[in-house]
Formats: sequence, C-alpha cells, structure tokens
Amino acid sequence: MPIRIACQTYTWEMLGSEWQGKVTDILDWVSDAGYAGIEITNNIIGEFYNHPESFADELRKRNLELSAFAYSTPSGFTDPNLWNEYMSGAIKALNFLRHFPNPRLALGGAANPSKENAKEKLDYAIRFYNKVGQLGSTAGISVNVHPHSHYGSLLETEDEYQYLLDNLDPTLISFGPDTGHIVRGGQNLLKCIQTHLARITHIHFKDVNENGDFVPLGEGICDFPGVIELLKLSGYDGWIVAEEESESARTNGLMAIKKNRMYLYLLGY
Repeated sequence: MPIRIACQTYTWEMLGSEWQGKVTDILDWVSDAGYAGIEITNNIIGEFYNHPESFADELRKRNLELSAFAYSTPSGFTDPNLWNEYMSGAIKALNFLRHFPNPRLALGGAANPSKENAKEKLDYAIRFYNKVGQLGSTAGISVNVHPHSHYGSLLETEDEYQYLLDNLDPTLISFGPDTGHIVRGGQNLLKCIQTHLARITHIHFKDVNENGDFVPLGEGICDFPGVIELLKLSGYDGWIVAEEESESARTNGLMAIKKNRMYLYLLGY
C-alpha cells in the first residue's frame, strides 16, 4: 500500500485537564483536515476504550482508519513494582485493537524521573516491550516502540537507540521513531533513520527549531523531504503520523493539524 497520513491526538492530550472536549470532536476535525487515519492514546480514548466496536463505527462514519493505538504510563515501564499494572494495561490495549483491521500497538518510550541505574531501568522496559511483542504476535497485532525526548526519557542518544534495538526481538517488535524527538536527543535525523530503516514500521513527523522547541511541520530544522526519500527507497508502506505539540497547537489545535496536513500535501502526500 502507498504511504498514508494519519494524525496523532497528543495535540489535545498535552492540554491535560484543560481539554474538556469529546473524542468525536477530534475525529471530526481530523477527518475534515484531510487525514486518512488517526493514532489515539490510552489517555484520551475515554469511554470508547470499553466500547471498541462503537469507536470503529465512528471511524467508519468519517472514512478514517486507526493507524495505531498508543499505550504509555507515567512511569515509562521502568518500575519493577508495577509489572502487573503495565501488563494489565497492555492486555487491555491489545484486546481493544482486536476490533480493527491491520492493528498496531505503539508503546511509549522508557522513562524515569531519576537517571540513577538507568541501564537497569531501561533493561526492565525492554523486557516488558519484548513480552508485549510476544503477546501481540500471538494475537496478530503489530507492536512497536516509540522513544521520546520528554523529561525523564531513557532513550534519546544514538547509543541509547542502538542499545534498545539491539535488545528488542526483531521478530516480535519494531521501531516507531519520531523525527522531532530524534533531533531533540542530539542525533542526526537522516543518519538515525538510515541506520534503523529496516526496523521502522511506523513513524511520527514532528518538527523542532534549533532550540529544541516544537514548531509546526516545515518551520523547524527537521529534513522531512530527506526522511521521505529514505522511506521511499526502502519500500516503506506504513503510516506517516503527523503530531503537533507546538505552543500554537495549544491555543488552536484544529488550525495546527490543518497546517501540518497542508504541508504534507505540498510534499506530495
């Protein structure tokens, strides 16, 4: 299948308690902006988490597909005392995804407020990722890991990405990078994508400026045409997920996702 464009719902999730809207409002906005799919998270799915068939119906009404369901936790899968809680959440997410075609689970990156014993914490998260990948494989659900660069991230540098991918079982779990987080972590974007291209099954497009601030797509330093060229050369046929968490998106999320969609149209997508 050709590369298609989806929208991530973090634009509204990042508002926290300030966001008081409905999931169906977001679906309307994403559809009207011209996206083919949506990636939604366990933190914003709301009442639909227990009613996946109803959510599938709402998607069909708007000619949208679920590009992925993103599952994360405040402790970033690094606390051994929370293993059962992590697994319960993952199983719930997998059961939700059984109701959708081409299901994909995106697991949030390992994170912890303290970098003390960081390798041990990252190893624990990797153990969790591989176990969820095994469960997903059994259920026919693709699973990837999505590193980030927010506070407490244990996955930012080139070496940390390499360690992650060296220790993830490639038969069970793949890589879902984010352009903005790669650059914020101090990496060369095209080098990172090129290095791990064979493992990428899902990708987020997010832009940042030279100070590491998130900005609308095309207004920062991320080389999106270069990334697209690498993806095309590799035969990539997954989703490009536009994600917007700039300051302008905080004040007008709908306008932000429309601008991002127009930018990707200008790139041929």
